[in-house]
Amino acid sequence: MLKCASVFTRELDDIEVAVDEIKSQLQQKLTHLEHSIGIIQCHTEFIATGAAKAVCESLPFQVLGATSSTQAVNDAIGEPILTIFVMTSDTIQFRAGLAKGVDKDVCGSIKLAFEEASSGLLPGSGDPTVAGLAIIFPPFFGNPGDSYVDACEKASPGTPIFGGFAVDDSLDLLGCETIFNGQNYKDSMPFLLCFGDIRPRFMVAGLTPRDDLITKGLVTKACGTTIHEIDGMSAFDFFYSHNFFKGNISKESRLLLTPLVVDLIHRDDYDGIPVVRGHYSFSADGSATYTGVVEEGATFSLSLCEVDDILKTATKEAGLLNGLDDVNGALVFSCSGRRIALMGVNNTALELQTVKDVLRPDIPFMMGYAGGEICPTSVKDGMPTNRFHNFTLIILAL
Repeated sequence: MLKCASVFTRELDDIEVAVDEIKSQLQQKLTHLEHSIGIIQCHTEFIATGAAKAVCESLPFQVLGATSSTQAVNDAIGEPILTIFVMTSDTIQFRAGLAKGVDKDVCGSIKLAFEEASSGLLPGSGDPTVAGLAIIFPPFFGNPGDSYVDACEKASPGTPIFGGFAVDDSLDLLGCETIFNGQNYKDSMPFLLCFGDIRPRFMVAGLTPRDDLITKGLVTKACGTTIHEIDGMSAFDFFYSHNFFKGNISKESRLLLTPLVVDLIHRDDYDGIPVVRGHYSFSADGSATYTGVVEEGATFSLSLCEVDDILKTATKEAGLLNGLDDVNGALVFSCSGRRIALMGVNNTALELQTVKDVLRPDIPFMMGYAGGEICPTSVKDGMPTNRFHNFTLIILAL
């Protein structure tokens, strides 16, 4: 059995009030079972005032998460706000930990931290070497998003991985921090491993390819997050030859809100569901840099991060969640790039409000923005296809 609840506070300055609001809401909504854990998202101001630390330390279970911007739970929406999603169970063991210094050694630090967190599991928790679910909150700076997926898969093969990168609402993003038991970090990754009777299900809402833009390209030379050649020509020349640019544009120009919808046809584990990559910039040599790895052999289409598509895709996936059986709660993360697009209509809470309106009111949920999203696109024969995403809304149904 798994029970969930979402709670919130808007109180920044009066720490006693913030703590009391969280604890009183939890008391009304949830009876704690043998094992409990909390997922936190909050605006950076809650760290600055000490409210986040006090709330975490007041709770009788571990709490992990990251900063966000606009957020939503069943009873509240907006910013600034602090939200906590609590899970409690007699049959699921929650093992939280902190992978320190992931900016220097992402694989080594995650492997060590996963091993420490999963040691000494109690009887009845299933296979002690394979967690049924991992929820991670990587720091914003330091590594490509795909490296966290790879590191977690090596540390716990066969485990579905879900999570969101720390983010804030500033232009320089210097306030992004992760949170573990009240302490905040810029270079460490809090995580949760779930063992036992847990049945996670996943939904991914990407962006719709635009038929009026480039409909197909083949990556012929790439390394990491950089594409050197597309269809045998430099990335810049490829886009220029397809009349992608309007007016005069230099190779150093940034086009952050011009995403690639990437089909990973070259991968053995490709399940037919594309990932989205944000186009960051061009270099003087004509290569293009992206916010995630784009490998040689991948094909892609282009899209735009537009309000209508954001709301359409969010509505569809939230509606699918309503149709699932035995949903005890849900975590929802959306890319901060989608939030930026909503600034054009002066309503950064519009996507969250859309999801909140669509979801059944009996499903406890937490939704916030992330600086990159991690979620399986499918699970086949017990093996997840874990992926890093940009410009995507992801849902974990529990």
